[in-house]
Amino acid sequence: MNLAARLRPQNLHEFVGQEQLVGKGKIIQRMIEQDSLFSMIFWGPPGSGKTTLAKIIAKETEADFHELSGVTSGKEDLRKIITIARDNQQFKRRTILFIDEIHRWNKAQQDVLLPHVESGLLILIGATTENPSFEVISALLSRCRVFVLQSLSFEQLEGLVERALKEKETGVGEYKKKIKPAAKELLIRYSGGDARIMLNALEMAATNYTEKTITPAIIDDIFQTKSAGLYDKKAD
Repeated sequence: MNLAARLRPQNLHEFVGQEQLVGKGKIIQRMIEQDSLFSMIFWGPPGSGKTTLAKIIAKETEADFHELSGVTSGKEDLRKIITIARDNQQFKRRTILFIDEIHRWNKAQQDVLLPHVESGLLILIGATTENPSFEVISALLSRCRVFVLQSLSFEQLEGLVERALKEKETGVGEYKKKIKPAAKELLIRYSGGDARIMLNALEMAATNYTEKTITPAIIDDIFQTKSAGLYDKKAD
């Protein structure tokens, strides 16, 4: 299991970012607290926590969680989950269907999903990097709340780097590595705000290089690029 997967938050307390949704008194925090599920679509950039948040919602509400990819799955995969959801319904257990890259499902696939979301048999959580207004059929969209997730801030990503370097069980603390401030800045900037890319690159730096301190040169080597090309003359 890679570093990003090992460090995946298990509850809202561990979740980083998206305070507008999961902070105290905010809508998703309230939904979990009140155990009142509804279908929703997470629209945000890669690595902003869409999949993680869906899994936390399922875990904290004790719902049966199923995940499909909008790229590789189809109607047959959906029908199997519908059968499971009907069994769950008999035991009064809710079923969450998470569809990653839901914008990749065509209209016919979304049409099959629609009646089961409308009836409440399935609680849909869709994830997309594209504007759902253009990619999700209007009938399905009207039955979901759309939540916009933001890229993690530099400070939030920096906190994840520090945590990963310290944690021995879930992080890379056993390697006792340090990171130069300039290398940490490069790591975060090269990752483009994607926490998953950043953490997996950090794991490579910690495990594949013998140096005790992670340097900018190591980060350049991992991303196969040059630091100088990252900045304009104002270092933006």
